[in-house]
Amino acid sequence: MKLKALILDKKAMDRTLTRISHEIIEKNKGTEGIMLIGIKRRGYPLAKRIAENIYKIEGVRLDVKGVDISFYRDDLSPLSEQPVVNEFNVTDVENKKIILVDDVIYTGRTARAAMDAIIHSGRPRLIQLAVLIDRGHRELPIRPDYVGKNIPTSREEMISVEISEIDKKDSVKIYEL
Repeated sequence: MKLKALILDKKAMDRTLTRISHEIIEKNKGTEGIMLIGIKRRGYPLAKRIAENIYKIEGVRLDVKGVDISFYRDDLSPLSEQPVVNEFNVTDVENKKIILVDDVIYTGRTARAAMDAIIHSGRPRLIQLAVLIDRGHRELPIRPDYVGKNIPTSREEMISVEISEIDKKDSVKIYEL
């Protein structure tokens, strides 16, 4: 892989997540009934950052949960006959405004799998999607409500999101395969 460009550094990522936080508050006319659900792996820490931003802006602590979508994927073979339920499976979504958070949206299959997992737990009032990067190439009719940055890519390119909670630094880069 060859590095093509640095898309976001730490400061740009912080500004982007702050803007998404403001947009969530504005679109929902406040924070009433909102729950953030981050898609395992990088979506969960990003959801926690958005929740912290919302706390700084509104003084309200939102519930932040994580969802593990591996059992709900339609493009992977099952790992076992029985799903493994862990701390990343959500509960208490009934009648909540769910903001689903992920790092990158590509085909839409991850977001669809996460929505399946959430709906399996109950009936939310609504589900909105927030992504740090939208790289295009959708295979399903799924469109994020909140986008940090649109990065049109070719299928021969890869977006790499690094976050300090997992990777010890914050950045978004694009690579040529």
